[in-house]
Amino acid sequence: MNTNQEKLKQRLILIVEDEEDIVKLLSFHLEKEGYLVASRGNGREALEFAQEKKPDLIVLDIMLPEMDGLEVCRRLRSNQQTASVPILILSARNEEFDKVLGLELGADDYMIKPFSVRELVARIRAMLRRLEQHQQPAKVMETEEILSLGGITLYPEQHRVVVRDEERVLTHKEFLLLHLLMANAGKVLTREMLLDKVWNYEVEVDTRTVDVHVRYLRQKIEPDPANPIFIETVRGVGYKFKVDRG
Repeated sequence: MNTNQEKLKQRLILIVEDEEDIVKLLSFHLEKEGYLVASRGNGREALEFAQEKKPDLIVLDIMLPEMDGLEVCRRLRSNQQTASVPILILSARNEEFDKVLGLELGADDYMIKPFSVRELVARIRAMLRRLEQHQQPAKVMETEEILSLGGITLYPEQHRVVVRDEERVLTHKEFLLLHLLMANAGKVLTREMLLDKVWNYEVEVDTRTVDVHVRYLRQKIEPDPANPIFIETVRGVGYKFKVDRG
């Protein structure tokens, strides 16, 4: 195993789940992969742990005592210390509304119970690999230069975005999306291309995931999200960062 693989395998994963059988199952398979695993059975304790220890990835159930998973997700994303931690929601609720809401609150992925442990581990591995690539010199983007367009300044090395002199807190996926779009300003990027570059999953991901994340990103950087001036939708194709906003 090379140094990068060792670093990846030693990452800490927090399982937030009140069903002990699921905690044991996930812990067994994740520890078998070489990951460090911690678990919490209710939302409030999970939030406290995440803010103190800052795990590398969180597997988060929705139905939790004291504070549900969606509220935990919202609070994690609103805290700059935990805003970029990847979150995979694991839930028995299969309603499209719940999935979209989870993604809008900042979750990076959403899986339904009952689930394939093999698929879940594959998704976690891919999410952490993407995080690892983002932290190394050769990251998702072709350039690590500071990008500044139309009042938005993006600092890749610092994982910071400033919009008209005001810093905005973005999730990891939102940051990667904005980075990719700004580095290719004026070019149309298809949803499939965005999925490949930002998610890079070994399993299928619905292209609607891109739409949800773009919508949430617009809420953070656009003066009027309903009439975006930065990120333009190219109907039936994808998105582009507009160069000329005058």
